[in-house]
Amino acid sequence: MGEARGQPGFAWGKIPKNPSLPPKKNLFYTFSTHTQQPSKFTPRLLPSNLLPSSSAPLLPLTPASLCTASEYKLIVPCAFLFRKRFGKNNVILSDIRKPPDDVFYNGPFIYSDILDYKNLREIVVNNRITWLFHYSALLSAVGEANVPLARAVNITGLHNILDIAAEHSLRLFVPSTIGAFGPTSPRNPTPDLCIQRPRTIYGVSKVHAELMGEYYHYRYGLDFRCLRYPGIISADSQPGGGTTDYAVQIFHDAIKNGQFQCNLKSDTRLPMMYIDDCLKATLAVMEAPAASLSMRTYNISAMSFSPEELVQEVKKHIPELQVTYNVDAVRQAIADSWPMNFDDSNARRDWGWKHDFDLSELVTTMFNILGSDSRVAQIN
Repeated sequence: MGEARGQPGFAWGKIPKNPSLPPKKNLFYTFSTHTQQPSKFTPRLLPSNLLPSSSAPLLPLTPASLCTASEYKLIVPCAFLFRKRFGKNNVILSDIRKPPDDVFYNGPFIYSDILDYKNLREIVVNNRITWLFHYSALLSAVGEANVPLARAVNITGLHNILDIAAEHSLRLFVPSTIGAFGPTSPRNPTPDLCIQRPRTIYGVSKVHAELMGEYYHYRYGLDFRCLRYPGIISADSQPGGGTTDYAVQIFHDAIKNGQFQCNLKSDTRLPMMYIDDCLKATLAVMEAPAASLSMRTYNISAMSFSPEELVQEVKKHIPELQVTYNVDAVRQAIADSWPMNFDDSNARRDWGWKHDFDLSELVTTMFNILGSDSRVAQIN
């Protein structure tokens, strides 16, 4: 996966002194966390009878998490992980589409449209949300094909999430991406703070999200947290044609027929990460004490490799693999504008980020999962 997939949002206000120990109740995947004092932020003009009352009883801290999703590659495993940690009924997954059975029966799922501000506020209030994970977005290719819709979902939807999060004092996580950088950015390594200037509406909207989140933090005290994801590799979803999806497709093709056609040049280096490390980093930054964060948006990385290096590692498992390179000009241009390697030293220093999977471990894990699934399918 070459970019962060669209998903949930959350909102917070003042943060508990020890946010890593949330109450054992009500987490939503549009995470929102209740605090003991009402937020002073009122981004939308509300009737006086709906404004927070200073005489209202103090409520116990209840980490209820709400996750907004437009694509299931990242948000579903993230929701499943948080349910294991905080309780099945404490994490709510939301989308505008009917969920598959495995998602619907795993835990709470509700309909929500991030363009419907009133509906979002109702969900946050009724479920006492405290953490909000906002993954809803149109990705690069889809966004370029429909810029007006991408503007609405990626920018207007974000504004709704920011206002609700600030109003209700939520802790808000919004993922960013390697796509937030452009051809004038330093590429090897790419630091947290540098020129970005992406050339897709998806990348532009992610830079907008980073800056708006930081603004709301300094202006209104919003507990905004953001990670720039590298290419994410997972065995649990099919490649979707993204720029970094070749790194997933190769495993499926190698197992299926021993042949693989790569749409990038053999020496195109990009930062990558196995999905388990991505989920680990997301949980870690959300649980990190606010005082430990020196910035609101961090790079995270685990490895950086080229198609040629990945092929050599795959051939250790399938020596007969045949590879051809049929370069797609559009994807290659995008890849050439992205970072080759992320500098994530700030994340490692501030909140102890440390990855578990390097290239060899990633390849072995992918074959262990996909290989066993393939054998079961053949038997069936």
